Amino acid sequence: MPRFFVQQQQITDGCVTILGDDAHHISRSLRMAAGERITVCDMQSFEYECELTEFLPDRVLATVISRERSRTEPPYRAAVFQALPKGDKLDSIIQKAVECGASEITTFESERCVVRAKDGAEEKKLERRRRIAAEAAKQSGRGILPTVCPTLRFAEAVAKAAEADLPLFCYEGEQTRLLPEVLKQYTPNAEEGKPFTVAVVIGSEGGFSLNEVEQATRAGLIPVGLGKRILRTETAASFVLSCLSYEFELS
Repeated sequence: MPRFFVQQQQITDGCVTILGDDAHHISRSLRMAAGERITVCDMQSFEYECELTEFLPDRVLATVISRERSRTEPPYRAAVFQALPKGDKLDSIIQKAVECGASEITTFESERCVVRAKDGAEEKKLERRRRIAAEAAKQSGRGILPTVCPTLRFAEAVAKAAEADLPLFCYEGEQTRLLPEVLKQYTPNAEEGKPFTVAVVIGSEGGFSLNEVEQATRAGLIPVGLGKRILRTETAASFVLSCLSYEFELS
């Protein structure tokens, strides 16, 4: 069943109003008709089975048939902080992170990044990244539309990651703890029914400098190792998110 994301204010009195590109996609690309059904997500973890009722020039209307809490969201909110990689690797990183359960992706510049954010191009790049996240969310059956944030400086990314209940700093150097050990020892202390938060900080192709490692640990991030092999930057986020899913969602 086709899946679409709307704001909560677009659902009123048992009626859903679908606007913009999604309305065009339903009526023109999918060529759906009145009486057919779609799934609508309100980006607050609720899903609605809806029946299409009316096609207007700028919108499509549907009637809510049923409502339930999404079963596809993990019991945590995982934010990925990804140092800018080279080439088109970020497209795949965003796509796979969304499929693996990330609720937010933030890029940042670190000392060893080859790529740097350029003011003139960032707006278009951010728009593209958000489209990739939205398509991945629809394809994988997510209950929320993950957020893709503008690029930050390293210090800003560290400060934001430190706010998480479980802030993980992925690092291949010494004085790290193995990721499985950290996850097994962590006891979520969030309010009942409220997801706990996890931050996953990933470096660029060149990794992190010793100065950045010190900054991260001083801020309260937990340096974690991902095993005996060194993963590529485009692999690391998906790997960590998979470990989170296994420990807190699938076990």
